Amino acid sequence: MIKHLVVVGVGLIGGSLALDLKQQGLVGKVTGVGRRRANLDKARELGIIDAIADSAAAAVGDADLVLLAVPVGAMGPLFRELAPVLPPGCIITDAGSTKQDVIAAARAGLGERIGQFVPAHPIAGAENSGAEAARPGLYRHKPLVITPLPENAPEAVDRVTALWKACGATVCRLPPERHDQVFAAVSHLPHLVAFALMEELAGRPDADIYFRHAGSGFRDFTRIAGSHPEMWRDISMANKDALVAEMDTFIAKLGDLRDLLKAGDSAALEALFARAREARHNWIKARGH
Repeated sequence: MIKHLVVVGVGLIGGSLALDLKQQGLVGKVTGVGRRRANLDKARELGIIDAIADSAAAAVGDADLVLLAVPVGAMGPLFRELAPVLPPGCIITDAGSTKQDVIAAARAGLGERIGQFVPAHPIAGAENSGAEAARPGLYRHKPLVITPLPENAPEAVDRVTALWKACGATVCRLPPERHDQVFAAVSHLPHLVAFALMEELAGRPDADIYFRHAGSGFRDFTRIAGSHPEMWRDISMANKDALVAEMDTFIAKLGDLRDLLKAGDSAALEALFARAREARHNWIKARGH
């Protein structure tokens, strides 16, 4: 039971967590903090939050858990704001898509209170944002990565683990640097590819012809290009070294495809497609849903 949860950033991620916990009777009070009052008013109207605070510092006086569900570039100032007022038993966790930069910001901002921060990353994003995008059940069967710190008390990590498991997430642990390397490949790179393709096509003089004839495959492939620009700017810059390395690997693979096409090597092209198809089928089968 969480007596008082403070959600900083009441959108898809933070709002969905609050709704899940409310439905299960696992939270007493939810206070929302954010930059846009209209979004917070909507969140309260929808029953996602119970109260609105003008700042994170003003909200946490009696909080026992704080979720930072904001772009990773905005977390540094929040850690500095919370450090002087954070209650001793209160845990901070986050939903950031990168971990090494967030942990560095937490160390700089929280200082000796770093042990109260348990870094986490729910893998349940979508292209929609804001309080109206929140929905219960978002985290069911979704991965949740915790990257514990040496300073974390085991019970703090266990509490954050239990929180996400209660929402149906499948929780695992990774070292922060490994987390960032993995997600550069399976999340950050696909977003950049989708953004790049949409931007390139939209810049053509006859772009309307291309978009008029685009079908469901194009729609599905580019869905994530509808994601929040500020959030993905911060993620890309925070994980730029790992992301550049993954881009170089991907560009090399595209070069291989280009060479096969130029050479007219249909057999090799089909074999590559078959390997990719089998890999995707195996991945879907392993997910079990």
